Amino acid sequence: MGRLTILLVKEIYYPFLAVFGVPANLMTIIILSRGNCGLSKCISVYMVAMATSDLLVLIINVIMYYIFSYHFPLSFLSHTPMCKFIIYMTVVTFELSVWFTVCFTFDRFIIICYQKFKAKYCTEKTAAVVITTVSVPVFIKNIPVLFAYEPELIINKLQWGCQSNAVYFSSPLGVVCSWFHSIWCIWFTFILIVLFNSLTVRHVLVASRGRRGLRGHSSENQSDPEMENRRKSIILLFTISGSFILLWLTANMSFVITRVTNTTYYRGDRTDPAYIATETGAMLKHLSSCTNTCVYATTQRKFREELKKLLKAPWTLIERLVKNETKSI
Repeated sequence: MGRLTILLVKEIYYPFLAVFGVPANLMTIIILSRGNCGLSKCISVYMVAMATSDLLVLIINVIMYYIFSYHFPLSFLSHTPMCKFIIYMTVVTFELSVWFTVCFTFDRFIIICYQKFKAKYCTEKTAAVVITTVSVPVFIKNIPVLFAYEPELIINKLQWGCQSNAVYFSSPLGVVCSWFHSIWCIWFTFILIVLFNSLTVRHVLVASRGRRGLRGHSSENQSDPEMENRRKSIILLFTISGSFILLWLTANMSFVITRVTNTTYYRGDRTDPAYIATETGAMLKHLSSCTNTCVYATTQRKFREELKKLLKAPWTLIERLVKNETKSI
């Protein structure tokens, strides 16, 4: 029963995620690229990078891996070389999404806490360099993933499917790579995000007390534009960082538990709690590829306005075409 339930949930969940997430991230990229949201070019670069990586996660991980490869097992996607490449890209896209979130968090930390360094670091050019510097090592570091899988079947000398290479995963290199990926991609990034956020909050609290003292009691009820901007930045930062940590926590905990207990859920009973926990963690971390658009729409007024314009654009175009056609008649 547990197996049927989790498989049914996956068959419904991933298509729904793709239907919602792909258009949402595409709209986010378009809106942010226009530069009409009142955001600096620097932060826009990071937000576009995050949206792009999330879009790639949905296209490669969800659509190609969880939907097409599962429902069409004899398609070209199931050829072993293509299958290996898809698995490699699933790891790369997830890692890019994680590290772009860290880059965004660090950028917010610099802008809020180091005003003197802000002018030099928080530029469009620097953001592009940071994104590139982060991306290249991610592609290189995950090359061993291509050797971690072997063909499931060989039919007429043609290799089909992918299954984990037991020799690789049980070897010292495989164990080290698995743990290094978990520590580097998740635990280390968790620590960095929590650290930068903690330092940012500390700085904002100290600065707030200082500004209230300077402004005096008589102006307590007056608005403070600088503190209001910081408050908005903090809300955006914490919402993105918090949702990322919460949605990835289950996946990372299940990874650690299965490795420590040496549980190989993928070769055993799918009713096993380890399997269900792992699949639930996977579903939650894939959900993190859809949340940022909702965060922007909730916390950014100008983003909501641009989103409304974008959604109305097709109807506006149809309306103009109808009016022009009516006039011509």
